[in-house]
Amino acid sequence: MNSNSPSANSADTYSHRLADIVGTAIALLTLTLPVFVIAHYSSSNVQNNQQPAIQNLRESQD
Repeated sequence: MNSNSPSANSADTYSHRLADIVGTAIALLTLTLPVFVIAHYSSSNVQNNQQPAIQNLRESQD
């Protein structure tokens, strides 16, 4: 590296900043999206599965 050569710090800084933003967005999606999908589908399945079980218990007690 020659100290007299001009450097492209402004272009490198912009591309690194853009890469950091895109990487952060991908990381957040990777961490949060599965949690929301699992919560959405598990809550609907639990409600559908618990109702017949309660009805079956009431019928068996009678």
